[in-house]
Amino acid sequence: MPHQDILATLNEDKPLKERLVHCHQVLKAHFPFIARIAVTLYDPKTTLLKTYVHSSGEDDPLSHYQSALDDAPSLKRILEERRPRVVNNLVTFQNGRHEHTRRIGRQGYAASYTLPMFYQGGFFGFVFFNAYQTDVFTDKALHELDLFAHLIALMVVDEQSTLRALTAALGTVAHITHQRDPETGSHLDRMSRYARLIAQALADSHQLDDTYIEHVFMFAPLHDIGKVAIPDRVLLKPGALEPEELAVMRTHPARGREMIDAIIANFSLHGLQHVEVMRHIAHYHHEAVDGSGYPEGRRGEAIPLEARIVAVADVFDALTSQRP
Repeated sequence: MPHQDILATLNEDKPLKERLVHCHQVLKAHFPFIARIAVTLYDPKTTLLKTYVHSSGEDDPLSHYQSALDDAPSLKRILEERRPRVVNNLVTFQNGRHEHTRRIGRQGYAASYTLPMFYQGGFFGFVFFNAYQTDVFTDKALHELDLFAHLIALMVVDEQSTLRALTAALGTVAHITHQRDPETGSHLDRMSRYARLIAQALADSHQLDDTYIEHVFMFAPLHDIGKVAIPDRVLLKPGALEPEELAVMRTHPARGREMIDAIIANFSLHGLQHVEVMRHIAHYHHEAVDGSGYPEGRRGEAIPLEARIVAVADVFDALTSQRP
């Protein structure tokens, strides 16, 4: 007997945002009080929680937001207990001590369910369900919401673990490059965080979502991986490069793009969302808005935004650091 799979959309090659919205629509058919589903990611290096993706359209009080986990004691307690938390009355949150609680309160949310996400035992982030009514997260509702929360967590972990495996593979190549290149790992770490700050500052004017911003941050350190193909006599030369040496050095963006394409093909990762962001960063980060850059001499907005962001972050760190 034919059966309509209400979650069949999750099998399709669609962005995480669209799949999350679909889960929200399915849930609202049973629990119409659910106004928002949101996901934050945890950065263990900085202990920051960062907004990543949500399902609520314009209803988004925490867009482009980050906070130290230590500044969110209620969330830290959820993590320590390693189990979901339900708050059926958030009325007092509007006057809370912390910015994120005040924003949630001002939005008018009256109840919430929060699930900590884990991957291979390590903390990964949180899944949130918000409602505008109090006392709606009953035992009956939670029985189903637990399942959906874990399903969403698995979708997020699956996408992120794949992305992290890809960036780790490319990062290994980048590490090999920087064993030979005077630039250091600390430079890569700083410039990737500068890139994230720049993307956040541009978010409203360029309508950038948190998923895009996170991918710029993740992929920024890979901008120079093509340098692994540059001979030592050019890469490590202490003085100015001769014209023919400069021509060799200027092949590294195209080499980097080729390496990324090869790894994507070898690991069958063509379906990854935002993979073009990675390609563009590697290929176009030496273009200049006046057309004087390379490899294609693109001008202005013909240069992908993510490449322009990374170029500024890279140069800013170069100008503010001690380096050759």
